[in-house]
Amino acid sequence: MNIHSLPQNAAQPYDQSIHGSAEKNTMTGAGPNKSDQQNDFDLIIIGGGIGGGMLAAAMARNGVRTLVLEGGVHPKFAIGESMILETSEIMRSLAMIFDVPELETFSSEYFMPVAGTTHGVKRHFSFLPHQEDQEPNAQNLVQAVIPKHPYGHELHLYRQDTDYYYLSVAMKYGAVVNQNVKVTQVDIGEKQTLITTDTNKQYSADYVVDAGGHNSIIAMANELREKDGLLTHTRSIFTHMVDVSSYHEQGPSANELGVPFSLSEGTHHHVFEGGWMWVIPFNNHPNASNNLCSVGLLLDPRIHPIREDLTPEEEFNAFLSRYPAMERHLNGAKPVRDWIRTGRIQYTSKECVGDRFTLLGHAAGFIDPLFSKGLYSSLASVLTFGRLFLAARKTGDYSREKFLPLERLSKNFTRNNDRLVANSIKSFAKPELWRQYSVMWLTGAYLELVKLTTMRQTMKKILNKPGKTYQDLWEEEIPELKLIGGCYADYENLFDDISTQIEQLDMSKNAAIDHALQDISEKIAASSWIPASHRNIAAGARHLPSNKYNLKLFTRKGGLLGEKPYRDHFFGDTNSVDLALFLAKDIVKYSKSAINTRHKRQMQSAL
Repeated sequence: MNIHSLPQNAAQPYDQSIHGSAEKNTMTGAGPNKSDQQNDFDLIIIGGGIGGGMLAAAMARNGVRTLVLEGGVHPKFAIGESMILETSEIMRSLAMIFDVPELETFSSEYFMPVAGTTHGVKRHFSFLPHQEDQEPNAQNLVQAVIPKHPYGHELHLYRQDTDYYYLSVAMKYGAVVNQNVKVTQVDIGEKQTLITTDTNKQYSADYVVDAGGHNSIIAMANELREKDGLLTHTRSIFTHMVDVSSYHEQGPSANELGVPFSLSEGTHHHVFEGGWMWVIPFNNHPNASNNLCSVGLLLDPRIHPIREDLTPEEEFNAFLSRYPAMERHLNGAKPVRDWIRTGRIQYTSKECVGDRFTLLGHAAGFIDPLFSKGLYSSLASVLTFGRLFLAARKTGDYSREKFLPLERLSKNFTRNNDRLVANSIKSFAKPELWRQYSVMWLTGAYLELVKLTTMRQTMKKILNKPGKTYQDLWEEEIPELKLIGGCYADYENLFDDISTQIEQLDMSKNAAIDHALQDISEKIAASSWIPASHRNIAAGARHLPSNKYNLKLFTRKGGLLGEKPYRDHFFGDTNSVDLALFLAKDIVKYSKSAINTRHKRQMQSAL
């Protein structure tokens, strides 16, 4: 395969970043895998964002001669800041499997002393529906509270810090990192891959991973991009701002809204017909050292066409003026960066893997950041690729067939995220419908988390056996994840049923909507495997419980393990005692005091 340089009129990148200085910046890892003067590597990664950096760290730690070619210069602006429980859990698995403890550094707020105070805390996802020229109805608010135990709340990642951090971790373990280097050509041969840069420098490797996001050179040059068939249709306008006040300063308090946390303590979504707006603060805790807040609009251009007569900032402000509470929320806020406005952001790829190449994360596809699934998708790909590559390295077989599990995972994630987001945005026009459909998101995320956690528990048992390594983890059958639902058939069937119902729904016919609401609510109520707290949301509750862990969860009947076949699918032969001990050990390991103690020891050993 000969992948030529991109044409001069190629589309401008939508990689959620702003490149830095034109000065060349080369950083070389000092570990045992350093390539010295050689330009030959086992693995070349194009793109040094958070996914590329974490993959480089994992591979270098496991003896892979790794080169990262980053087109920009870190630290640089990036969005994709909202963490979710699934992402944090897969970080813990990555750290364990690849023996890189730093890979879990941003998996909870308890790591703040290590991660830094530029990041925000995230105690919930909140969704507040709006109608044009009206005040929002508090009864329509849904706050998905994130449990404090056993790991602590989540984080809002200040991405210029996290991405740079993981590149430095990769260098620590021996990866070579070259910044401000544009790859202009990729030649994939039968025995090696040759990379050419804009300075005519060449590097060779056994394999190349394209983690270059939207403007993936491999995807663009081989015309792998696809948009047809995708259901989600949104464009974006976004920036970072200062002086973003709490929603409650110019509106009702959290208590008046009937929720346990202020909206500024988490990821706040203002939702409306044809789109939504995110508000993600980094200054929402007492130790915050970052005054910024990430703000962005996602709009369906079929309902809200782009205003070419206005600048991005003017269009943003004009749109907010139609929704009084949203406008008040950002009253007095000031952008600190140029506004970025895009066209439609959805795309996928015909192929995600080939002989000696892989498209990783957003290079393979992107839907919409509504449920913060992008980083989870990228890190699930890092985990899957890592184990496939290390297995292929033993045999020297880097054919497409050896990496097909990664392609299936990427396409499963994209397909399900597309349906979930598209139907959610469609339902925003009718808050009662969104309340019902939100259960598909809530339960899908919960079941995925349960599956990820029990997978780590299984893998931990294998690693504790004498003579076993992480390679042995994959000898047991591990299902291919699908982003939501934890591969549980009852969920997949219900998700397909309800999603199809919404996709076929005529939103202009109130009788049809009323019928769908009744039918969907009955199906949710009848699904006993859906957590009771989620069924309560469908019935009108405004928030999930703020304290989710108690001894009742470990009872045989009605506890966390559930009934057959739910128990068999998610827990296998694990009993309540095993699960309680596993979580108790995690509570100790990931406590504030334990994390601080480990960090102090590391700092002392470095002196």
